[in-house]
Amino acid sequence: MSVASACHILTKSKAECEKVKALLDKGGDFHQLAKKYSTCPSAKKGGDLGEFRKGDMVKAFDKAVFNGPLLKVQGPIKTQFGFHLIKVLYRN
Repeated sequence: MSVASACHILTKSKAECEKVKALLDKGGDFHQLAKKYSTCPSAKKGGDLGEFRKGDMVKAFDKAVFNGPLLKVQGPIKTQFGFHLIKVLYRN
């Protein structure tokens, strides 16, 4: 069974998600920006979702985590919760 660990920043709008991504592109700290902008309860932990299995997350999120690049911010990725910026820390 595939397992991964990721951090994310969840925003209500695509525009806000793109604004946060621009801050990251300028060298902003992912964990600090997650604490400031993310609407997910994981914001308190800098967006850290810990370890989870393939299939635990909603489809679009799962696909990004298990198919996207490691340690590179992906997004905006739309789910029913809003728009995510996702950084995959590791997977096996």
